[in-house]
Amino acid sequence: MPRSRPALSFVSPLLASLWLACAATIAHAEPMADIHGLAQKERQPLLDTLRDLVNIETGSGDVEGLNVIAGRVADQLRQIGGEVEILQPTDIYRLDDTPEKIGPAVHATFKGSGTRKIMLIAHMDTVYLRGMLKDQPFRIDGDKAYGLGIADDKQGVALILHTVAMLQKLNFKDYGTLTVLTNSDEEISSPGWRSTITRFASDQDVVFSFEGGGTDGSVRLATSGIGSAYLTVTGKSSHAGSRPEGGINALYELSHQVLQMKDLSKPEQGLKLNWTVAKAGTNRNVIPAEATAQADARALKVSDFDELEKTLQEKIRNRLLPDSKVELKFEVRRPPLEANDASRRVAAYARTIYQELGLSMNVAEKATGGGTDAAFAALKTKGAVVEGMGLSGFGAHSNDAEYVKLDTIVPRLYLTTRMIMDLSAGKVK
Repeated sequence: MPRSRPALSFVSPLLASLWLACAATIAHAEPMADIHGLAQKERQPLLDTLRDLVNIETGSGDVEGLNVIAGRVADQLRQIGGEVEILQPTDIYRLDDTPEKIGPAVHATFKGSGTRKIMLIAHMDTVYLRGMLKDQPFRIDGDKAYGLGIADDKQGVALILHTVAMLQKLNFKDYGTLTVLTNSDEEISSPGWRSTITRFASDQDVVFSFEGGGTDGSVRLATSGIGSAYLTVTGKSSHAGSRPEGGINALYELSHQVLQMKDLSKPEQGLKLNWTVAKAGTNRNVIPAEATAQADARALKVSDFDELEKTLQEKIRNRLLPDSKVELKFEVRRPPLEANDASRRVAAYARTIYQELGLSMNVAEKATGGGTDAAFAALKTKGAVVEGMGLSGFGAHSNDAEYVKLDTIVPRLYLTTRMIMDLSAGKVK
């Protein structure tokens, strides 16, 4: 028996250290009780805010409604300690469908004692027209909350407001600056606020965008860019029967242009160009003096749009009818959001936080679907940009099925709060 004591004294410290390591791992895997408990308490206040936001009609062209919601959001940000301003657009990128007036944006800054700069963005506008709310007001049915614009993107606005409220209740100010920006023209490609988003985001360490997390709570590091090409051909009218040779047939020239530009897609690199709309002529017996066409373009890299526009401009120099006039306008409705290493690191850390809650999180690095304001945020920043931080939901742009999942409120509040705290503490490099 005495001989076993040295062995036991050797094994005991080893076992003890292994136990401590396991205990540390277990402790790390558990959610922080104070933050998780506060997220549970914040669930109902968030739902109350979400109800109020949904019950304000805010179609992208409804400036009156957008002014109301901007005031509501600004007031709530002031109440939780932000330096807040309601901005009016001054630098508008005029697109083919840009309305005469663009609604406001709300900008808030919270100053802390640290160094990290973190920005939270969401949009207040919807695709719905004034008067549609009466047919689908805010309602809760089982595990879902329904309402116009609730998933896209009023949940994102509410989630930002109550994440910041949680930080205030925790008396947490270890960030350098926490910036909030909510704009009112995302659904029309952000013509009034794209440059502001880019400017505010340019020096940020991290930008979180609060579009919905899809049906599975995934976050996205890449989205497709959306572009549009517009061809205008000017010819000369003449009688199609008695003197066709006196005209310059704009339809012929348009057809030539479209055909010579039909194979510019490069599917292997995600670049797509498809001509989708064309118009020409006024009467059957008149040589058409004008013809127009539109194309939809998609890209995964900002540089691909630049190269595509250059190619299109070169192509129109080759004309079928030398006396015709051909003009081409190319619009970048949304640039692509491209994944970078900083975004990957931040998203990987977010996944570990979700694991504390016993939840999995998919991180999508390959672009799918439409564009996002996060792409404007990424244009000039070297920091991380993560999209899809919002609640899980479904039915965006549908006036009878748009909802968010209630069981994602607490996890998303916990996730966003923890991310801001841990980024501020330097735990995410």
